[in-house]
Amino acid sequence: MLAEMRIQGLGVIEDALLELHAGFTVVTGETGAGKTMVVTGLHLLSGGRAEVSKVRTGMLKAFVEGRFTYSGVEGAERIVAESGADVDEDGSVIALRAVAVDGRSRAHLGGRSVPVGVLAELSEQLIAVHGQNDQLRLLRPSEQRDVIDRFAGDAVAKPLTAYREVRSEWLAVIAELTERSTRSREMAQQADLLKHGLTEIDAVAPQPGEDVELTTQIKRLAAADELRAAATEAHIALSGSPDGDPDAPSAMGLVSEALRRLSTSEDAVLRELAPRLEEASTLLTDVGSELGGYVETLDADPALLEKVLARQADLKRLTRKYAADVDGVLAWADDARRRLESMDTSEEALSELALRRDQLAVQLAAHAVEVSAARVDAAASLAEEITRELSGLAMGQAAIEVTVEQRPAEHGDTHALTLDGRAVHAGPDGVDDVELLLRAHDGAPPLPVHKAASGGELSRVMLAIEVVLAHADTVQTLVFDEVDAGVGGRAAVEIGRRLARLARTHQVLVVTHLPQVAAFADQHLVVDKGHSGGVTRSGVKNLSQTERVNELARMLAGMDDTETGRAHAEELLATAEKAKAEPAPKPKRGKKK
Repeated sequence: MLAEMRIQGLGVIEDALLELHAGFTVVTGETGAGKTMVVTGLHLLSGGRAEVSKVRTGMLKAFVEGRFTYSGVEGAERIVAESGADVDEDGSVIALRAVAVDGRSRAHLGGRSVPVGVLAELSEQLIAVHGQNDQLRLLRPSEQRDVIDRFAGDAVAKPLTAYREVRSEWLAVIAELTERSTRSREMAQQADLLKHGLTEIDAVAPQPGEDVELTTQIKRLAAADELRAAATEAHIALSGSPDGDPDAPSAMGLVSEALRRLSTSEDAVLRELAPRLEEASTLLTDVGSELGGYVETLDADPALLEKVLARQADLKRLTRKYAADVDGVLAWADDARRRLESMDTSEEALSELALRRDQLAVQLAAHAVEVSAARVDAAASLAEEITRELSGLAMGQAAIEVTVEQRPAEHGDTHALTLDGRAVHAGPDGVDDVELLLRAHDGAPPLPVHKAASGGELSRVMLAIEVVLAHADTVQTLVFDEVDAGVGGRAAVEIGRRLARLARTHQVLVVTHLPQVAAFADQHLVVDKGHSGGVTRSGVKNLSQTERVNELARMLAGMDDTETGRAHAEELLATAEKAKAEPAPKPKRGKKK
């Protein structure tokens, strides 16, 4: 969860620290005080787009810093570990986002500089922000399909995973078959070139590292006389001349004489040096033997040299055409063989690919049917639970319907799949189009949500969905930015009640202007606007119980300075506390992923 967040130089907020409750935290404040900067700060901390206009006038940078706890969230643990972030003793990690007035943006995680995308990946594991933009996203078919998939849990997730695996292979086979069929002439030409190259390489049959070995051998053969002379002279210097010339003493003879004299000396100091000379004598003997053997291996055979040079010339012809060295030539040959395997455009090869495509299509259709059946099975229960939540949100006559229909394939669709004699589009999420329909009242026709619901009703629909899907939420922290826009009265109370219910299993942060919602919070923060020297500054304050009563009274009707206003606020708080103590209704159907 998000334990705390600090905002500096963002909009009207000069410096503010938000210490967030593990349950329900509400943020209120007068219009223009900077409540929205709290959500803006969360967006920045979540890797969102940085806007230069949000940097406070007179400051060079804006900073947003958050401290996250993430124990048990595997995705978050992996991201923190891979980034090399330093973790605090309490198991939390600090994320920081800085935005400069020139538009540059920097991100840090655990004291380490990281790409902004790392913060985005981390936030996806820990935070979900819901606001007006999220309501618009709810109108997209993919988002509506995601709602039913989250609700259904494993019933959809398991066959959908199998579907995606088979679809990936199916598409690969289709692509290969298409390429071989449409580019047969071009591929045949490429195959001929590859075969010619392999024939040329196989005729020479180079061995790994052979070019390096030949270069060394050629150098030795070309300089055999010089090498023999050097080795022979060195051998004579060590062992003496073959004819025993007394005027040419050897190193081994001189060392032997010195060793004899020291060994027979009566002086103990001189005798102690003898073993070291024995070691030197042994070493000289070994070197002499190796020199003798080296001389015998030298061969100045011109025929052998010519043969090796001819072999080197063969290898050079290959390296000039295919790679910089023999190892590269061998790698080219291996790659050519692999490419040839995928360039077979014969009727037999194409028939095999077509057969494999059809076999995979049968498997894919079976998985698609299973996914669709699971969605249809979940649709009725999902609609019933959302409708029940809407009833408690002052939309008692409204009802939700969830339709699941297979999307017909359009003409020329390369991802068309046949199901029950009909061609449907096999997308990455199955073959279904899911749509949420709202029947505003009895007798009204069901219409798409965005056509049947007003702005405030759309907010309530989204909140109802979140309450229903609370069991399937993969993130711990839910943020609602004025999700109560356009509502009031009893509906506002019910929104507060449901947000408090969410807070039993999640950390909930809500920016609101409704006292009925704020009364249900476990912690109340207020963004307070002040003026100094003609400059507007805002900060965030954690309210005490007395201060909270005054703030709610202000929110009710600007009556924070009257006993009547405070009495109304106290009554509202007492009602909320009583409602929070009530047990949450058990969902009719709840599945976990």
